[in-house]
Amino acid sequence: MTVHRDHSLKSFNTFGVEARAAHFATAENLDTLKSLLQTFSKDSITILGGGSNILLTQDLPGLTLHIGLKGISIVEEDDLQVLLEVQAGEQWHDLVLFCLDHNYGGIENLALIPGQVGTAPIQNIGAYGVEIKDVLDSCVGLHKTSLDLKTFDLEDCAFGYRDSVFKQSLKGQYLITSVRLRLRKKNHVLKTNYGAIAQVLKDDGITDPNIQDVAKAVIDIRQSKLPDPKQLGNSGSFFKNPVIAQNQFDDFRVQQPAAPFFEMGQGYYKIPAGWLIEQAGFKGYRQGDAGVHEHQALVLVNHGTATGQEIWALAQNIQQRIKEVFGITLEPEVNLF
Repeated sequence: MTVHRDHSLKSFNTFGVEARAAHFATAENLDTLKSLLQTFSKDSITILGGGSNILLTQDLPGLTLHIGLKGISIVEEDDLQVLLEVQAGEQWHDLVLFCLDHNYGGIENLALIPGQVGTAPIQNIGAYGVEIKDVLDSCVGLHKTSLDLKTFDLEDCAFGYRDSVFKQSLKGQYLITSVRLRLRKKNHVLKTNYGAIAQVLKDDGITDPNIQDVAKAVIDIRQSKLPDPKQLGNSGSFFKNPVIAQNQFDDFRVQQPAAPFFEMGQGYYKIPAGWLIEQAGFKGYRQGDAGVHEHQALVLVNHGTATGQEIWALAQNIQQRIKEVFGITLEPEVNLF
């Protein structure tokens, strides 16, 4: 177990902003993880996964703990389905590719989402009509103080839109160490009506798609819209798509009759944040090296040497303008440190 002092975090966040950790260590097994938590129990501890859903606005005190637990195993299976246990340090897209190779269906729409498996339940990651809650059986969390392990089933996780119990009443208390997903081995239920998936399949001449075809379509769409963090620093979608109630939606539709929306049920509607930002004139906008992507207004980017504070200043500028123009509040999807 090696603990580094005054360690650069630039390569550990996909925005590529420079920030430093007072102490930094990688936990590659559960014993090391517990030992580090115990050693630094009196200090602030920041859990760092793939660094794909964070914005570092300052240097981090205490311990920055990178999760390196690896492994994918079959817990049980039958002719129809399989229950996989995946360790928290596995890269999410690598898991998707593993499932595609083995014809395990259920997460193909979540292809090319950056980050590690352990952060997926916290955020309830989702894309193109699918969320992790649709396939999650359970996950195991390690309490940061007592070091006790607890299994959370689907109901325990209290999933919402990009939300979970781990962002609400249990925020900061647990570290996810493994996730169990229940996936289908055959008779796959495909979701192709969200976004441009159906059109891409049609353009490719595919009339009877399988999970591999759907994943390829999703990857093609994402690569056409989203910049590669290795080439242009970003954290994917920076803001959540706002969900508004019926009264506010009715007023919004009067003012913006051409605006796209998705009916959520029970009198709630989701408005694409990217559309709002583009309509407000921010697409391709730039404040120094902090900017809005030229092809996808929902993505904030680092053109080179932007600091986390500069990117956050741009985000706040966007929030204020959207509130002024549309009366809608945008909330960050990324976690701020």
